[in-house]
Order: sequence, then C-alpha cells, then structure tokens
Amino acid sequence: MNITVENIKCGGCAGTITKKLNAEFNTDSVKVEVEQGMVTINIEDNKRDEVTKVLLGLGYPETDSVHGLSSAKAKAKSFVSCAIGKMDK
Repeated sequence: MNITVENIKCGGCAGTITKKLNAEFNTDSVKVEVEQGMVTINIEDNKRDEVTKVLLGLGYPETDSVHGLSSAKAKAKSFVSCAIGKMDK
C-alpha cells in the first residue's frame, strides 16, 4: 500500500514514521521516500484507515486530507516527530 503524505522533510521524519508503523502493525516492510512524500507498507488494504490515522497522529496526514487549523496542527506535530526521529538515530 502506498500513501502520499504531507510534511515529510528529512530522514528524521522518515525514521519516526518507519519505527511507529513497524511497531504498530508488527511489520518490517515500511519504506519512506522523503522527496516524494511516499510511505509504503506491505499490509492488507483494509487497514488503510488505521495506517492513515497513525500517520495523522504523527503529523503526516495523507495529502489533501486536512485543511486550515487541522493542517497547522499536523505541521506542528510533524516538527516534534521529526526531532524525535533525529534523536533516535
């Protein structure tokens, strides 16, 4: 499953996303392409809503899924997630 998300800026972001999704869905198949903003995870298609909810919670909403204040909140969360990802390296 491929999901295009907003707010991915660096390897720290990718690290946070990878670690959280791998743990949450008991997999090691997560790949993040920073430049494209693409998250790939090899799980059942019926779990898409769960995956997008986790990504939103980290501050990386699916492209065009949030607007206005929700978008601003997601950006703020992504800065925190990014910093955590950088510290975990």
